[in-house]
Amino acid sequence: MSKEEDNLYVISSFYHFVSIDEPKTLQQACLKFLHANQLKGTLLIATEGLNGTLSGRRSSINAFHDWLREDSRFVQLKYKQSYSRTMPFLRAKVKLKAEIVTLGQPDLDVQKHAGTYVKPKDWNQLIQSSDVTLVDTRNAYEVKIGTFPNAVNPHTESFKDFPKFAKTSLDPEKHKKVAMFCTGGIRCEKSTAYLNSLGFDEVYHLDGGILQYLEDIPENESLWQGECFVFDERVAVNHSLEPGGYQQCHACRLPLDEKDLSSPDYVSGVSCPHCISKTTVAQRARFVEREKQVQLAHARGQTHIGSEAKFDQTENRKAKQRLKSQQSQ
Repeated sequence: MSKEEDNLYVISSFYHFVSIDEPKTLQQACLKFLHANQLKGTLLIATEGLNGTLSGRRSSINAFHDWLREDSRFVQLKYKQSYSRTMPFLRAKVKLKAEIVTLGQPDLDVQKHAGTYVKPKDWNQLIQSSDVTLVDTRNAYEVKIGTFPNAVNPHTESFKDFPKFAKTSLDPEKHKKVAMFCTGGIRCEKSTAYLNSLGFDEVYHLDGGILQYLEDIPENESLWQGECFVFDERVAVNHSLEPGGYQQCHACRLPLDEKDLSSPDYVSGVSCPHCISKTTVAQRARFVEREKQVQLAHARGQTHIGSEAKFDQTENRKAKQRLKSQQSQ
């Protein structure tokens, strides 16, 4: 480990479709480990598998990888890693879900119906074939800031909308070869399984997703256009997997470009051009107060959300009580 890396936070993303019979037991064990090793981020656990993105110092991330590999179900689990100079998550969360990525098809057997994996080095040749229909399985706001050329945009607001798109816009008789991609691989792995269950013959997906493609393919050989949205404080990454040119609206969580940020509808932590018409005056008033508390916490060098925030709030109350006690003496 280089000295420079020692000063960075490692961001580890992973998922694995595997049968988990005791999700709650695994949830409790994971949460205990995250807190003990100063790891933050989110883990989703369902009977169909595990999905997560965590961040921490290198030693803590390595310890988590080693700990999880002690479980035979996760020996083959692969991790994608990137780096940040600041902690990109506010707290540690381990959630139990019906699905580790919500397609609205909890009975779909991904392990049985999974499509054909395509390595990043073979992806360019596949998607440039005239008989291949290329589909971006991500949401519209993600597609907007970056995608592959000629990719079909399903214009979904959430992954749960994908089955409707598939049934109305894709035809196994017409679309003989379908290739799909997403951020890290999990959504396109599940969507290919869904298409296979509908009777499509040849369905492919990008192994490791866009992030693996950006890591493996030199920029001068890449077909990727734009930036890739990621679900953490970096908002989006460029081809070098470094933070890109977007910020995030903390009211609706959508990515914002320079035009959005210069709009009169943009108020930090309160509204942006995408959501101002979708929120009420009362909601925006709550957002204003929340943003005020966030800025006060930052000014004190404290955290506004999560376990650290609770500790800070407790310490603040103690300090105020001590001050009142001193003033009354």
